[in-house]
Amino acid sequence: MAERREIRTAVVGAGVVGLLSAWRLRLAGHAVTIIDPAPVSGASYAAAGMLAPISEVQYGQQELWPLMAASRTEYPELLATLEQATTTPTGYLENGTLLLAADPGDRAAVVDLVDLQQRHGMQVEPLTSSALRRREPALAPVAKAWDVPSDHQVDPRQLARCATAALSADLSGTFPEAGPAAQWVAASVTEIEREAGRVRLTTEDGHHIQADKALLVPGLGYTSIGGIPQRHPLHLRPVHGDVLRLRVRPSQLLPGESHVLSTTVRAKVGGRSVYLVPRAHGGLVIGASSREDDLADTHAGSVLELLEDAATVLPAVREMQLEEITTRARPGTPDDRPYLGLLAADEGDGAVVVSTGFSRHGILLAPLAARLAAALLGGTTSGTTGLNETGLDDTDQQLLETMSPAR
Repeated sequence: MAERREIRTAVVGAGVVGLLSAWRLRLAGHAVTIIDPAPVSGASYAAAGMLAPISEVQYGQQELWPLMAASRTEYPELLATLEQATTTPTGYLENGTLLLAADPGDRAAVVDLVDLQQRHGMQVEPLTSSALRRREPALAPVAKAWDVPSDHQVDPRQLARCATAALSADLSGTFPEAGPAAQWVAASVTEIEREAGRVRLTTEDGHHIQADKALLVPGLGYTSIGGIPQRHPLHLRPVHGDVLRLRVRPSQLLPGESHVLSTTVRAKVGGRSVYLVPRAHGGLVIGASSREDDLADTHAGSVLELLEDAATVLPAVREMQLEEITTRARPGTPDDRPYLGLLAADEGDGAVVVSTGFSRHGILLAPLAARLAAALLGGTTSGTTGLNETGLDDTDQQLLETMSPAR
């Protein structure tokens, strides 16, 4: 039997989508080189990590809903492979989600959205005031609440640590068909071209990296790469978000308590949206600001509104320790659908695939994006984890059409 030729694949970008894509490629036998000057320092670093294909449904985004639902179902299997490769925790937590309307005006808006969700078969159930109080006694009285039990969360920073450990781990005993440990290059890519049936990547210091194939997951950085990306321009725009990280003080807890909140909360307060995501050991992530202005740094008004709205639904926020304010730009697209597909002409040597434009849904969509990108680059996995697709079925093709860079 002929020896299998090792496929050398370059992955440009090491956010959560890039890391999980590199992981899928390594499982498929690729020798992966990950190129990023500062892994997990962009949008993934700020992300709250809500896996919420129901709670994040919005009007006018019907073509995005199937992507969100499909990717959510792939999380458990993907996490299982990581857990086989490393003891580093994944950061995944099944804690459900509550939808809240703070006042009667907010109630009307959320009722309309819940009606839309329920008409499309999504599990959203109303909660009585007494049921809400029993479940989350620290919450303030609100006009109305609904339970979304299947929307959970993952800590993106912890997930990135886990994926990084798996990419560097010895897999000979767990995944014998996997490629070697990933190689890491701390640099920015300035140009990508096909050359003699392969891919040549040029870094900022003029160094050239040769690969059989390449996956571009650079977020907004796609627009600054010359060569193939310039010949395939994509409509990307920065969507800024400000995210707060707080910590519960020990004096706020009763004996035996570890947190004042156990469930992820998405609330409408005075017409504005706010989310509160409880983390292990008393952490709390607060966000939902979305700005398309010329301020790349933190917006004071957004921080003020986030704190006011969070404290309206969870008064204990006023007494917490404010640990961090993070502002990042997410790569947005005109229709909020990501771009994922082949840029080069074929799937053989020299193939180049782009995967960017995930906007607010990068963490949720990461498993689906990783699997489809690996498939486009010739990645098939083996084993008993359920991640052993040998190709793209009709559903996958439809999902790819939804994300086509040429749309």
